[in-house]
Amino acid sequence: MASSKTTRDRLITHLKKILPKESLLHETEAMQPFECDGLSAYRQLPALVCLPDTVEHIQAIMRICHELQVPVVPRGAGTGLSGGALPNSDGVLLVLSKLNHILDIDTQNFCARIEPGVRNLALSDAARPLGLYYAPDPSSQFACTIGGNVAENSGGVHCLKYGLTVHNVLGLKIVTPEGELLTLGGKTLDSPGYDLLALLCGSEGLLGIVVEITVKLLPCPEFAQVILAVFDDVAKAGLAVSNIISAGIIPAGLEMMDQVVIQAVEGFVHANFPKAARAILLCEMDGATLEVTEQIQRVEKIMFDSGAIEVRTAKDEAERALFWKSRKSAFTALGRLSPDYYCMDGTIPRRSLPEVLTRIAELSREFNLTVANVFHAGDGNLHPLILYDVNRENELEKVEQLGKRILDLCVSVGGTITGEHGVGIEKLDGMCMQFKPLELTQFLTIKTAFDPHKLLNPGKALPTLHRCAEFGGMHVHKGQLSFPELERY
Repeated sequence: MASSKTTRDRLITHLKKILPKESLLHETEAMQPFECDGLSAYRQLPALVCLPDTVEHIQAIMRICHELQVPVVPRGAGTGLSGGALPNSDGVLLVLSKLNHILDIDTQNFCARIEPGVRNLALSDAARPLGLYYAPDPSSQFACTIGGNVAENSGGVHCLKYGLTVHNVLGLKIVTPEGELLTLGGKTLDSPGYDLLALLCGSEGLLGIVVEITVKLLPCPEFAQVILAVFDDVAKAGLAVSNIISAGIIPAGLEMMDQVVIQAVEGFVHANFPKAARAILLCEMDGATLEVTEQIQRVEKIMFDSGAIEVRTAKDEAERALFWKSRKSAFTALGRLSPDYYCMDGTIPRRSLPEVLTRIAELSREFNLTVANVFHAGDGNLHPLILYDVNRENELEKVEQLGKRILDLCVSVGGTITGEHGVGIEKLDGMCMQFKPLELTQFLTIKTAFDPHKLLNPGKALPTLHRCAEFGGMHVHKGQLSFPELERY
């Protein structure tokens, strides 16, 4: 803010005219619950918190903030793990949780129109009686909102077969920094012009405020079955993943847990997982009953040929649900082992799984920090969780160094620094490591086209070119900047 206290007072005066009293928070105690997202190592109070009830409220808030040049940080349920919803101390935190209505479920066109605050699991629960469901299912689906899923382009255990959020979004309505309402896409499979839907998915609140989403729904499969394969070596489990995909089999879900995670979830969920196992794979097939039965038999053989010492098939729907509950409870269960953990989110080619998992184990020993691995093995989206205690002196700094080494490893084998958690504030240096100056310049140019005054979620997702030069991930010279207006970054 230009003159922080004066601007804040003017902002409060303007917002009181458009928002109900309970929708505007400006006392420290009231704002405290919003000081961080799932990356709780970083905390910051905003200048104000707004909880709008309508799209019109959001448009009015954005017009006021644009006029006063006040930064705006959008927030959903706050389950993000990269600091993407960390408040700006001089800005407004725009919380969209009150926009939580399912507006329409269209059984003819297999789609739904929803507000951004609708929880991921709530949509499938509402659609299931109609024989439909929403495929992307992050582990936090009972709490995370679909607006947040759009912001981070979230995946889930079934993204291998059915895609990420971007593959399941048909249309968006967004509010611009100036308070204008734009409609992109709709119920049709394609629309003229540039594919701005793909650009908005994963944009982390930097380009617009999502206020309505049209998503694709799928028919509930006739049959689903999951098998659990037990391995005495993590690298063998990684090899099995590659062998399954190489055989032309695309499972609905293919997830891996290492021994640390297995022991944590077994003590939490009691699914009868073998605690002595070094790794387990959960592989689910869905579709027509005969097709699933045949594929399960093929996968069982591949598991044994890849070195599995035991393969189980869920005996009924209850056990199948229990297996998946264990996988989706992994992050929660690890709280039994450590007061804090730092969740990474690199993605690698599947062929590199054995190599990368072996190297992560070596890094764990080098830093003397336990790393628990639970991840979407089918698409190579790793989630190494580094266990630590923030109360130990300098331990967080050591954890961050280990995390950067893991991301560097992912990039070195042809992977990326994030698969679904986003960049936020956590991976800004990783962006410097992965992208060249001209690529980052192009990203910044797109940001400027949508948000010329840089009011939307500033300081997130896109590093400045000068930060990258200081980081040492690349060399930036003035002549490399394609657009003079970007020199101020």
